[in-house]
Amino acid sequence: MTGFGKAVVEYENKKITAILRTLNSKQADIQMRIPTAYKEKEVEMRNMLTTGLQRGKIDFSLVVEGEDADAISPVALRPDVIKEYVRQIKAASIEAGIPEPTNWFEVLLRLPGCTQTTASGDDISSELEGGEWEAARSAIALCIENLNDFRCQEGVMLGNVLMEKIKNISTLLAEVDEPEGARVAQIRARIEDGLSKLAEGFDTNRLEQEMIYYIEKLDINEEKSRLKNHLDYFTDTLATEPGQGKKLGFIAQEMGREINTLGSKSNQAEMQQIVVRMKDELEQIKEQVLNVL
Repeated sequence: MTGFGKAVVEYENKKITAILRTLNSKQADIQMRIPTAYKEKEVEMRNMLTTGLQRGKIDFSLVVEGEDADAISPVALRPDVIKEYVRQIKAASIEAGIPEPTNWFEVLLRLPGCTQTTASGDDISSELEGGEWEAARSAIALCIENLNDFRCQEGVMLGNVLMEKIKNISTLLAEVDEPEGARVAQIRARIEDGLSKLAEGFDTNRLEQEMIYYIEKLDINEEKSRLKNHLDYFTDTLATEPGQGKKLGFIAQEMGREINTLGSKSNQAEMQQIVVRMKDELEQIKEQVLNVL
């Protein structure tokens, strides 16, 4: 989801610049900085960004430069409001026993409502309905396209990293077979050694029954099979159309469950070391999947 895009379009004597930056986020979280004249188009711009970028923490800026682009709207003082402020300030001064301000205008002009702009909303609307708004729309669309191109380049590198981690886990899963073969013999030898130290003998048939139960309880073939299926499913999903990020996250969670179960059943130092290495690879996958749409 991380990306950067920029586009510049010229319209008559103005230069319109659209800038986009995106970071990871579960939803489309949009922050916008646009000229006051474009406020009425904010909803339309948000729809363009959501449709084109899907999700992410989106930081969008639209800058208009040129003659009259930064023109200040006509401002008028409001005498009635100013008089009322003066009356209340004088009354408060007498009541509190403090001197009146000496810099009246500096104080009054900081108070809300003392000034108002005289530009009408109709003037702004008619200005943007023409070619300038269409130029701004084209700048935004081109900016989104440039950012998605950036995302695609990053996505190729990210896909290679994820595939490398999946292959590492698959290799580690194959390494489990070697210590697993010796594990049953070690468990049996340890139990028989403990039983041989008993003063009285023991029932060999009962020993075989207990061994079968114990070995079945520690059997990891099912977990190995499910983990392999999750690895294959992750690879297949990664190769599908964009928008699979959340799905990859769910698959990674399922992989984590199987790896944790392998660790709890391993009961053997070498196997536990392999499980720890699997967990390390999986954590890196989870971190990288956050950047997939």
